[in-house]
Amino acid sequence: MQTILLRHARIVDGTGAPSVPGDVLIVDGRIAALGEWLTVPAGAHLEIDVAGQVVAPGFIDMHAHSDLAVLHDREHLAKVSQGVTTEVLGQDGLSYAPTTDATMAILRRQITGWNGEPASVDFAWRSVGDYLDLIDRGAALNVAYLVPQGSVRMAVIGTENVPATPADIDAMRALVAAGMREGAFGMSSGLTYVPGMFADTDELVALCTEVAAHGGFYAPHQRSYGRGALEAYAEMVEVAKRSGVALHLTHATMNFGVNAGRASELIRLIEEAAVDGVAISFDTYPYLPGSTTLSALLPGWAAAGGPDQTLARLQDPVQRERIRHELEVTGSDGCHGVVTDWDTIEIAGVRNPALGGIVGSTVARLAQSVRGGTRSLVPPEIAAAWPTDDPTGVFFALLQQDGLATTILQHVGDEANVRTMMRHPLHTGGSDGILVGDKPHPRAWGTFPRFLGHYVREEGVLGLEEAVAHLTSRPASILGLEDRGVLRVGAVADLVVFDPDTIADRATFAEPRQQAAGISWVFVAGVPVIAEGERTEAVPGQALRGSGWV
Repeated sequence: MQTILLRHARIVDGTGAPSVPGDVLIVDGRIAALGEWLTVPAGAHLEIDVAGQVVAPGFIDMHAHSDLAVLHDREHLAKVSQGVTTEVLGQDGLSYAPTTDATMAILRRQITGWNGEPASVDFAWRSVGDYLDLIDRGAALNVAYLVPQGSVRMAVIGTENVPATPADIDAMRALVAAGMREGAFGMSSGLTYVPGMFADTDELVALCTEVAAHGGFYAPHQRSYGRGALEAYAEMVEVAKRSGVALHLTHATMNFGVNAGRASELIRLIEEAAVDGVAISFDTYPYLPGSTTLSALLPGWAAAGGPDQTLARLQDPVQRERIRHELEVTGSDGCHGVVTDWDTIEIAGVRNPALGGIVGSTVARLAQSVRGGTRSLVPPEIAAAWPTDDPTGVFFALLQQDGLATTILQHVGDEANVRTMMRHPLHTGGSDGILVGDKPHPRAWGTFPRFLGHYVREEGVLGLEEAVAHLTSRPASILGLEDRGVLRVGAVADLVVFDPDTIADRATFAEPRQQAAGISWVFVAGVPVIAEGERTEAVPGQALRGSGWV
């Protein structure tokens, strides 16, 4: 019997109730007792005086991009050092299961910018069940997985913009059902990414009906977060109403200048859906910039057919000018219907090492540097392909020189919108953190400490107990995890210990891979993965399975 006693804690149980002083007893990975002055069991494995620090349930990251990291990075410091004990993967409609041999090859190229291409990963699995079994071999934290709708469509139809036939719908439903039976918690979509964006509303309803039948939820990245955002959210509500699926809106906010200060309109739509009987929730990250790949800005038609066809279009003068018109005049669907402002597009990571000097620069600044005769950011043979005064031309050149793998920060958020969404009782936290690249978004390392340090302690946007509930029991409820997300006797001991006076994100845009301050201990199933602020060698995490698992 392994026994751990946390002494003199400030217990924040995850329900939103006021904190209380007391001790927390962990026996064989579960909470055995809570209260003041608990008796030390004979042969206690470890007794820790946490001296008034908060003991809370481990944080649940409702939107994560660690799909390959959980297979090859046993340390996974970015997440466990934040107090994250469970993360939800398979996001934005694109991940690595279920796949075929052909679609795995496409996906590895298409989302390299999200996940990298680690040499230690063999990519031999094809099903959701086989992927989850690999995680069970040893991970730093727990994983919940969503069936990615874009990957499903790719496996059945391919990457072209064609309507699904009834036979296609049946085949996609079968893949979704299989994924749910193998342990997925629901389905995600990426409706600004190829090929998920080619699904119409009826197709989404058909697949979500299958998700609902297996007790799962739908987590869409919808068709727009810019111009037309409210209409895009309304479509997702329609899908939920028609299919009966629970709806969780991912990285839910109103971005770009056209939506500044309009979060209350989104809140009204969400609350009306709840009144109409939709089981609805959402997550946000506590930052203004977003993060994606540079190629995601392309119009959907230009990315159809996969990476090779996309690169071929970029070499065709006629098609380049059509792309340019959408980027500069009408607004590309890949840029959420908003005319692209190259001053807001900052390079975060590249695959081609020769391009390393451009990381941290905006596309507009790169064009200005060429116009001014300064090409020292990249070798001459690379810069020679860049136009002298044209940001869109630089964009085209970078896509080709980096094989579509460039990642970006997109500075399009609004502080008032972030705060409005964060305060709502249906809100949960999600990092949307990309772990790869030279300078990834700091949310990959700082999301949860930033909620509790900046927005709770410094800004008072939420109270401590309420914020912890947003990050623990509420996401656990969405996932149907009855024995996680709260501190109560019998619950799994996924715990975080932090100092509410010092917890803070230290990851910055300049130095994004910085461990947070103020988090001293993190336990996964009662096993310390962070001890006195340092990563242990333990890998007690597992792939959790949803209610449809058989």
